[in-house]
Amino acid sequence: MNDDAVFAALADPTRRRLLDRLHAANGQTLSDLCEGLQMTRQAVTKHLGVLEAAHLVATRRQGREKLHFLNPVPIQGIAERWIGKFQERQLAALSALKAALEAPKPD
Repeated sequence: MNDDAVFAALADPTRRRLLDRLHAANGQTLSDLCEGLQMTRQAVTKHLGVLEAAHLVATRRQGREKLHFLNPVPIQGIAERWIGKFQERQLAALSALKAALEAPKPD
C-alpha cells in the first residue's frame, strides 16, 4: 500500500465525497456518481482514477456497465499505522490512571 497515494487521494474534498457516496450505496455506475455533482463526467472519471490508483475504489464490469466499489482496506491501514500509534500513549495513561485510582490506599 502506498500511504502517499492514499493521503493525496483523501486530500481532495470531491474525492472524499465520492467515497462517502460509495459508502452509502456501494456498486454505483459513473452516471450514478455524477448525479448531483456540479462537474463533468470527465472530471468525475479523473477523480475516480486517482481513487483507483490509491486502491480506495475497485471496479467490476457488469455487462455494459462499470460498477465502482469502496475498498476500505487502505483507510484501515492508515488508521492502524498513523492513528493507532498516537492512541497508545493515551490508552497507557488511562490504564495507569485506572490502576492508581483502584490501588488500595495506604493506612
